[in-house]
Amino acid sequence: MSLQTAPERASSHSLGFNLAGIAALVLLGAVGAAYLVDSLGRGARVTPPSLADGNTISQTISGQELSIPTAWFRHGEQIKPGFTNQIDLRVMFQPEPESAPLPVDVALVPRSRARTSAVLLDTVYLHQFGDEMVQGVPGLVGKPMGESNGYQGETVWYDALSPNPFVAKCVEPVATGASSQCVRTVYLSSGIAATYAFDATALQSWRQFDAEMERWLTKIGAW
Repeated sequence: MSLQTAPERASSHSLGFNLAGIAALVLLGAVGAAYLVDSLGRGARVTPPSLADGNTISQTISGQELSIPTAWFRHGEQIKPGFTNQIDLRVMFQPEPESAPLPVDVALVPRSRARTSAVLLDTVYLHQFGDEMVQGVPGLVGKPMGESNGYQGETVWYDALSPNPFVAKCVEPVATGASSQCVRTVYLSSGIAATYAFDATALQSWRQFDAEMERWLTKIGAW
């Protein structure tokens, strides 16, 4: 029986960690897409969240106390004060005053429970790209993930010119006529990680995306 050398064991551990990260991100993407579909279905019946919303409750996550309007919560059972390890919210992305707002589902978790999309670009995604490129989002490079590795229908969009790039992974819709859904994870300066799930049409305004999310999350003390 052959014995692994130390570099081989480290490589195996790194591969396992990367695969775990992929699985976690795929799960977040699937959950985020499901929540987004649900939000679109309820959007016609419920007043969308607003930066002017009041009626807040206090929740503490990663040692950070947040003051959150109850209208922002995706799930009614989460509307209670106290300590928590995950907060699921719904905010709106409206990059221009005349543009139609798009719902963005936000999952806030401790930083230790997530890896950013920018980190995954370097450690996972780049090793799964083929030679093809996808056009359609000015300023972003679109690279399909390798279908042979189980990533069929998934495309990563990223800003190739930035040292801390905007990165989002998008999944083709299952239903005919639906649009692709995207997931982006970032670390906030508060020590919280935020995972955004949103409609792929928002990528056309990707330069405004993080600034708009900062407006919402600053209001509650999460940024």
